Amino acid sequence: MRAYLLMFLIAAVVTFFSTFVVRKVAAKRNLHLEIRERDAHKTPTPRLGGVAMYFGFLITILIAWPLGWFSAVFANPTQVIAIVSAVTLITAVGVLDDLFDLDWMLKLASQFVVAGIIAWQGVQIVSLPISGLTIGSFGISLLATVFITVLIMNAVNFIDGLDGLVAGVVFIGTAVFFAYTYLLAQEISPTNYFNLAGLISAIVLGMCAGFLPHNWRPAKIFMGDSGAYQLGLLMATSGLAVTGQVDPGVLTRNDVIPALLPLVLPLSILVLPLLDFSLAVFRRVRAGKSPFSADRKHIHHRLQDFGHSHLGSVVVFYLWTTLISTSCLLFYFVSGRIVVAYFLVGLAACLLYTLWPIISKRMQRN
Repeated sequence: MRAYLLMFLIAAVVTFFSTFVVRKVAAKRNLHLEIRERDAHKTPTPRLGGVAMYFGFLITILIAWPLGWFSAVFANPTQVIAIVSAVTLITAVGVLDDLFDLDWMLKLASQFVVAGIIAWQGVQIVSLPISGLTIGSFGISLLATVFITVLIMNAVNFIDGLDGLVAGVVFIGTAVFFAYTYLLAQEISPTNYFNLAGLISAIVLGMCAGFLPHNWRPAKIFMGDSGAYQLGLLMATSGLAVTGQVDPGVLTRNDVIPALLPLVLPLSILVLPLLDFSLAVFRRVRAGKSPFSADRKHIHHRLQDFGHSHLGSVVVFYLWTTLISTSCLLFYFVSGRIVVAYFLVGLAACLLYTLWPIISKRMQRN
């Protein structure tokens, strides 16, 4: 755990100070887009936080590489290089979009390219955690991996509309996912529990922790597409790495749901972003528009429209992310009945907070 904590601290410190530098450079050179109608902020704010987050990722990887703790992770350097290359490429595309507002088709094409890079080098779904069932062919595995990766990148990007929203949601979800990968690795290999998924998760946690102080309302900088795509790619990579490195046949637990956690948990973290993404695509396609055309009808916009404050809308996402991800993780420790009871209590609390503006208005009328 000390090694992972060290990686977290390095990523957090590098990201925090890099963000400060990027803020100053962006302000000096006036590197920001004009305020759009759908934006929640009122003053021009740079969107280049992803650059600072990239430095946090890259420097931490370079420091971790020679350390003996992570020798198993870097035993296949081609795979790590592929991940770094993919993150570099998607960050570069994101920066160009944050500065010049690129066409959506170009951005989508770049997402498929970077997803293909990591999938081609072996970071992909190679087994399903049900009795060791394996994917039928390399081609099917590659296509499934690319689809999931692109989906997660866009889901993360679609909720990037309020101060502290993405960084906080990703931090909460990744913290739960890291706990799962750490415990699972200890169960499978008590003598060497360092793995790719755990390392990436620790770095992502540090990136979010280092960036969030700059992004908390009122935000002094946004992560932009460069940061959102980057986080989405790394989250997908860590989840896929679990399915590729863990042999479901060696698990000692017989329950089906705990065995499914390598796939269920990463997706559960992004339930709200995935829901927002799906609704947005359906809404825009039905209106005859591009599925990536911007509008002000995302979930976080609607929360504000019916009475939540900026912070209140962000807290709604935090609460639901915490409830869903921790409920999935609890299946690893306790019986299904206890998890269901926990989920129902949490569901009532989350619904009450989410609907409180409407409830309070009706109470005032009565």
